[in-house]
Amino acid sequence: MKRILTLWAALGMVYVALEVLFRGRSHPSMLIVGGLCGVLVGAINQIPRFYRAPVVLQAVIGALIVLAVEFVSGCVLNLWLGLNVWDYSNQPGNVLGQICPAFGLLWFFIMPLAIWAEDTARWLIWAYDSTVYGRGGKPPDTPYSLKSVYGDFFHGR
Repeated sequence: MKRILTLWAALGMVYVALEVLFRGRSHPSMLIVGGLCGVLVGAINQIPRFYRAPVVLQAVIGALIVLAVEFVSGCVLNLWLGLNVWDYSNQPGNVLGQICPAFGLLWFFIMPLAIWAEDTARWLIWAYDSTVYGRGGKPPDTPYSLKSVYGDFFHGR
């Protein structure tokens, strides 16, 4: 449990930092929501049947996870509590202003970065086996590169 909470906090802080960098602002709730998304996306390749799943498949599943978390948290934060953290109501195909197809596609292309970040955080914090790319059942000497994850993503591996 301590590992999950550590990853949650670390990935939540990374998410908030990226949001501030690209959006110019964030909200404290994004530490929780971003961290939850990071932990859930990272859990994909911790499930034995996904150990060697293509990155594209993990990206599809990850994007769906993020959209589900975004929808539920948006309904709570934005619609129920009225915090107005985000609003996609001006985007085509939006659902209650909380999710939209354009951002779903963006999440799909960001997923290899999220997968790499979660696995790298595990490796840096605990020298943890990077399940998808670790060879021979023992932790690698160094984490795999972001370039290799996107290479696998674009080549369907």
